[in-house]
Amino acid sequence: MSKAAERNMVVGLDIGTSKVVALIGEVMPDSDISVIGVGAATARGMDKGGVNDLNLVVQSIQRAVEEAELMADCRIASVYLNISGRHIGCQNESGMVPINEAEVTQDDVDSVIHAAKSVPIAQERRILHVLPQEFIIDSQESIKSPIGMSGVRMEAKVHIITCANDMAKNIVKAVERCGLSVDRLIFSALASSYAVLTDDEKDLGVALVDMGAGTIDINIYTGGVLRHTAVIPAAGNQVTSDIAKIFRTPLNHAEEIKTKYACALRELVSKDDNIEVPSVGGRPSRTMQRHILAEVVEPRYQELFELIRDQINQSGLEDQIAAGIVLTGGCGRMEGAIEFAEEIFQMPVRLGEPLGMHGLSDYVQDPTYATAVGLLRYGQEDVQNRQSEASTTNVIGLGKRLLSWFKGEF
Repeated sequence: MSKAAERNMVVGLDIGTSKVVALIGEVMPDSDISVIGVGAATARGMDKGGVNDLNLVVQSIQRAVEEAELMADCRIASVYLNISGRHIGCQNESGMVPINEAEVTQDDVDSVIHAAKSVPIAQERRILHVLPQEFIIDSQESIKSPIGMSGVRMEAKVHIITCANDMAKNIVKAVERCGLSVDRLIFSALASSYAVLTDDEKDLGVALVDMGAGTIDINIYTGGVLRHTAVIPAAGNQVTSDIAKIFRTPLNHAEEIKTKYACALRELVSKDDNIEVPSVGGRPSRTMQRHILAEVVEPRYQELFELIRDQINQSGLEDQIAAGIVLTGGCGRMEGAIEFAEEIFQMPVRLGEPLGMHGLSDYVQDPTYATAVGLLRYGQEDVQNRQSEASTTNVIGLGKRLLSWFKGEF
C-alpha cells in the first residue's frame, strides 16, 4: 500500500452521532478532487456531537478508515476532522490597523484580521475559524480583496466560530488513538457548505441546515459571506426514539423503519399502506398502517423545523435569505421533508447533495455524505493555500539570499 502523502491525497473524517464516514480524495493536476476511497461505519460512543465513550468511538473510526484504505489501496496518516455540538458558538467582530505602505499588502491583511480576532475568549474555549466578511479602507466599504488598494487605515469585519476546548480535545484524542493526526478541526456545517452550496446562493442569501442524528447545524450566508452559525442539540434521534416508544420496537428497528417507511407529511401517505413492525422480547412482529407512522413523525418534524425557524429569526437575517433554505444531512432526505419545510418556513427549500464530485461520485451523491465531501473540499483548499504560501516564502528567501550575496554577506 502506498502512503497518502506520496499521491497528493486529502482525507475527510466525519464523526457523527449515528455514522462515521472516511473519504479519501486525490487532488488532480487540474486542482479538482477525485474520491478514490469511501468507508462508513455505525458510530458508537457519540451523543449530540460529543464523545461519551472513547473506546467505542475509536473502534468506529478504525472500521471506517480501514474500509476506505482498502478501497483506495493506500495508508493514511492525517485527516481533516469535523466537530459539532451545543458548545459551538459564534460572534461577529471587527479590527482596525493603519496601512504601513502606499498600498495594502498581505501583511496588512494578516495584521487587521489578527486585530479583529484579538477579543477576550473564555479560557475553556478555543477559536475554530476566523472568516473575513468584508474590509473597509477609509470610507470605502464592502471590499472583498483589499490587496493592492491605497488608503490610510483599514478595518476588517470577521465571523469567529468557537468551541469548547475539552470537547475538541476528546474528539482529537479518539482520532490520535487510531494512529492518525488531525490536520484541521472544522465545524460540520461549514464543511457541508463547501459541498452543497453554490456561490450564487451565498451571494443572494441562503441558510444551510444540516440535520443529523444528534444535532442540527445552521449556517446563514448573505452577500457571499458567513454571517451566523448555530447548533440545535435535537435532531433525528428524537424521531427514532418516538417511533421506538409508540410502536414498542427496539431502537435499531425503529431507525430502520424511519429510513425505509417514514414520511414527514401525513397527507402524502396512503391509508392502505401497511408495514411490518418487529416486537421486543421475542414476540411476533405486527402489521401496522404506514399512515400511523406518519402521524408520529410529522409533529416531531414540525417541532424541529420550528426550532430552526426560531434560530433563523433570532439571527435577524430572515429577510435577507432570498435563496431560501438548503436542507442536508440524513434527516433532510426523508420523504415529505422538503414539502413540509416549505410549508413551515414559507420560502424555497431544496435538498442539498454534494455538487460536482469526481471518482466514486455514485457512493457520495447523498445528503448524508455532505459533511465528509465538504471536509475533502476544505482540505483541498487548505493544501493549495499552504503550497502557495510555501512557494512565496521560498521566493522571498531566495531574493534575500541574492541581495545579501550582492552585499558580500553570503
